[in-house]
Amino acid sequence: MSTGLEALQQAFKQLRLSEVSLELPVLMREAEQQSWTYHEFLNHLLTFELNRRDEKNKAKRLKWAKFPYHKTLDDYEMNEQTSLTERQMRQLKEMNWLEQQYNLILLGPPGVGKTHLAIGMGLEAIEQGYQVMFLPMGELMTILKTSEYTRKSQLALGRIKKADLIIIEDLMYMAMDQREANQFFHLINHLYERSSIILTSNKSPDQWGELLGDEGIATACDC
Repeated sequence: MSTGLEALQQAFKQLRLSEVSLELPVLMREAEQQSWTYHEFLNHLLTFELNRRDEKNKAKRLKWAKFPYHKTLDDYEMNEQTSLTERQMRQLKEMNWLEQQYNLILLGPPGVGKTHLAIGMGLEAIEQGYQVMFLPMGELMTILKTSEYTRKSQLALGRIKKADLIIIEDLMYMAMDQREANQFFHLINHLYERSSIILTSNKSPDQWGELLGDEGIATACDC
């Protein structure tokens, strides 16, 4: 009996059903106790494997996103601001904008919940199977400036380019020189129509040209 069970577990591992392999003894006992049919037993095996894979993939996507904290859209206090309606919030949750690769800009002074909204949309995207990256502007610029000669930055830039949603926090918090502005523009240009971007900023778009040192680049970045 033990040898037979071990052989089954090994077979499941070879078929890359590793989650079922580990849980097989428990599922077999439950099948006996509940008198499952063959169809029910097979359904439980496959459902367990798929659910565990989904949980692991979701955990990987969350780790990859690098959120500074986790706050969902449901946690957002709608009564504390007037610029976002309930209807708009429902539209954000539906994620149609992400499916269509639209970009979002969240503007306003500190404390109005821009980062909370951005993270909430990122978490919702992860729940729906999308890959997300959260990057403060300073960290992004460091990656861009060092990607030519450090492996770590090269890997980070590769992940950014593969993500379905990139959240750039605190856009234009400081002025850029011409080289930095060009690197940033080339990244945005690469991501355009490949991914969705959420930008948060305390600065209005009419200030971006001064901070970038180039009105043309600022216009191109105004998603």
